[in-house]
Amino acid sequence: MKIKGLGEITRSMKQLEKALAELDGDLASVSFDPDDPDSIEQAIQSLYSTIDEKVSSYSRNEIITGIAEELKENGRNAILERATKARLEQDGSKATSNNGEFGLK
Repeated sequence: MKIKGLGEITRSMKQLEKALAELDGDLASVSFDPDDPDSIEQAIQSLYSTIDEKVSSYSRNEIITGIAEELKENGRNAILERATKARLEQDGSKATSNNGEFGLK
């Protein structure tokens, strides 16, 4: 009896290992003005571009593209939560640019 498909699984797992190594650690550093929706959107798009760049050579691996999409969604939510928190913490004065600067892991 010959099992077919093991080579494909092995290749996918090796790709997954490489992709996860590329995504490990600091994923991206973005900064934004929590009062400026365009600035927030630019930060989100910057995050998306960074993730896409890191996994671009694995675009045919569904496991990796699924992980990338989940990272994008988690990062987007983190940026939006950070912007909301910064706006809530304001005491009436304009937030400084470092209120929205943070790294994503």
